Amino acid sequence: MDSKRAQQIVDSIPMINVNYHGIPVYIQEVQADNETAKVFPLDEMHNEQLVELIGLMENELKS
Repeated sequence: MDSKRAQQIVDSIPMINVNYHGIPVYIQEVQADNETAKVFPLDEMHNEQLVELIGLMENELKS
């Protein structure tokens, strides 16, 4: 994921589903200068991690 899209997700009012290597995560902050983001797994909100943006994937909801 590029840093611009990651920041759009952070700024979005409705929650957008994002995975980090298949694990559902919440993006807290994007650090575009080093292509990373602070995230936490949705089932472990206390487990904040700094991850590479390249590992983030937006999930498209199917209707």
